[in-house]
Amino acid sequence: VQLQASGGGLVQAGGSLRVSCTISGGSFSSSTIGWFRQTPGKEREFVAAIRWRGGGIRYADAVKGRFAISRDYSKNMVNLQMNSMKPEDTAVYYCAAGSPPWGSNQDATLYYHWGQGTLVTVSS
Repeated sequence: VQLQASGGGLVQAGGSLRVSCTISGGSFSSSTIGWFRQTPGKEREFVAAIRWRGGGIRYADAVKGRFAISRDYSKNMVNLQMNSMKPEDTAVYYCAAGSPPWGSNQDATLYYHWGQGTLVTVSS
């Protein structure tokens, strides 16, 4: 399974940006797709997760109500719509695929396929 993250860029505080993860190869129908973010010197932080098939969406408290994760079956893509952005949202955003227990989908070590990351910068 290969993942390609795209859509990062520079946005002002309060603005919106969408990052996308295109998934290809292998079988990922039973996978969970997660978005994580990382800043220099810090551990990778969970942002959101969605089951590729069936229900199930989860958000980190820091983004709940501002970010929305969705899937597009026609494009094999998972999108992360980020609204009301804050400077603390600045990070490299990564998408990942795995089969973590749903209650543990915030654990980055349980994902085994990762995209290359896309930089999101929120200016104040």
